[in-house]
Amino acid sequence: MSAVLASPFLEPSSNRRPSTLSEVLGHPGIWRGSAETVSPIHTQASGNTSLDALLPGGGWPVGSLIEILIENDGLGELGLVLPALAALTRSRRRVAIIAPPYLPYPPALAAAGIDLDHLVQIDADVADSHWSAEQCLRAGCCAAVVHWLPDADYRQLRRLQLAAETGGALAFVFRPGQVRDQSSPAALRLEISHSETGSCIEILKCRGIMDGRLKRRLPLRTESAPATYPANHSPPFGQPARLLENRAIQ
Repeated sequence: MSAVLASPFLEPSSNRRPSTLSEVLGHPGIWRGSAETVSPIHTQASGNTSLDALLPGGGWPVGSLIEILIENDGLGELGLVLPALAALTRSRRRVAIIAPPYLPYPPALAAAGIDLDHLVQIDADVADSHWSAEQCLRAGCCAAVVHWLPDADYRQLRRLQLAAETGGALAFVFRPGQVRDQSSPAALRLEISHSETGSCIEILKCRGIMDGRLKRRLPLRTESAPATYPANHSPPFGQPARLLENRAIQ
């Protein structure tokens, strides 16, 4: 005797009905460019209330590549990410900085709220720095990774984005403003520039918000960490002599 068993994954044809378009678009796995947010986003507050008000979920998107473009050094780019890094280290979560172009100054970092016991600096050359950043992100051992990438192609950035997703970490990448028109896989892309009133932020790309909300420039202010430091402190990253020599040669 033989029998035919119906698949448990299929409903009887009599009970099946076609899905409406609204039901399909309402599925959490579908992202619509015109929608504010489709599903809850895990975020970390940036410390800039104006910026958080624009970003889906109210902060930096965790598990994502965040690309920060700067016209030149010293526009407050580090101050933009310091509040989030301080909050993470205070909760005993590790933060890694990869091949910083300037020497870190621990007293200023501590003054900004960074718990130095949970801050790791990795010095590496250009080739190894990208590999180090990717491994720190992918391993899940770091809550955030800060990386400087003067030169990078789309493939390298895509690997960092995938590594951030795998490890559930914040991947901050500083790049020069000249790459603004280049394609990028980053979930969030900002540019810091100088204006008559000081440094300002422009959102170039953000997954989950409408294009109309991107046409805004925000003042670069942070509430969780000071924008300037006491006279007896230096900025968090001091300029090494070798960098001054390199600039003199150029």
